[in-house]
Amino acid sequence: MQTRRGFIDYSLDKRATLLALFRGVVDACDADPYLMRAAKYHGEKAERKCPVCKKDGLVELRYTFGDQLGQFSGRIKNGAELAEMEKEFGEFSVYVVEVCRECSWNHLCSTYLLGDGRERKAPRRQRTLEDEDFASLK
Repeated sequence: MQTRRGFIDYSLDKRATLLALFRGVVDACDADPYLMRAAKYHGEKAERKCPVCKKDGLVELRYTFGDQLGQFSGRIKNGAELAEMEKEFGEFSVYVVEVCRECSWNHLCSTYLLGDGRERKAPRRQRTLEDEDFASLK
């Protein structure tokens, strides 16, 4: 990704959380069921093992947020989609979360900004199946 900027690495926080976990002070293996489901269907396999259970079930999720994304803010994207999006949008944030599908470990790894820097309006709202479901409840 060519336009990556404002990179923040949370490895020191991860290290402190792991130390507290191994001392028995906190229970950090508490991933939300929705996060576990997202990891199962959308996670990209990480090149490292889980720091807690040492198994190969560690995956990464990349959440995208930004005003210019409109209704598509908060979606999970893979690397290829992010490369395409950085040419289409001026600025948006990416949050990389690691999740272990074996022991439910989860932690925010890093955040950064992507985009070409040009201000754009959010895309026009498109009707989705979710909108149809809510309309039928009324």
